[in-house]
Amino acid sequence: MLNIVYAIIGAVFMVGMALFAFLKGGRPERLGAGAYLFAWFGTIVMQENSGFRGVPLGMFLIDLLLLGVFVAIAWRYRQSWPVWVSGLQLIVVMAHIMALSGQPVSISSLYTIMNFTGYLIIACIIAGTFYAWQERRAAELNR
Repeated sequence: MLNIVYAIIGAVFMVGMALFAFLKGGRPERLGAGAYLFAWFGTIVMQENSGFRGVPLGMFLIDLLLLGVFVAIAWRYRQSWPVWVSGLQLIVVMAHIMALSGQPVSISSLYTIMNFTGYLIIACIIAGTFYAWQERRAAELNR
């Protein structure tokens, strides 16, 4: 029962971030939030299909693809939040590589790393959306 409370709080946080990014953010924020939502849904499907045992290869591929999307956003739009998000996503990818290479580490600690960095990624997207929104408002007021 207690695990479902954490899942609901995380889902509300994720959907709130996406709504804020889609309503107030610019193109890079919408792309980042959309990619992160897609990866979130894909990861949930992969976890359900694996029975929550181990780290499936599909989750690794989703996170690797998401890293590529964030790096492309950072490269294309030259803002600071995608750089931070790319670094955090790289930590998640490295945790996958550690698990897939057979290192003696508990799966629960890897999921903790992935979940914690996920919240930090959401916070970075929120911060980037807020600053993009404020910059647009300031540009409108200066006209």
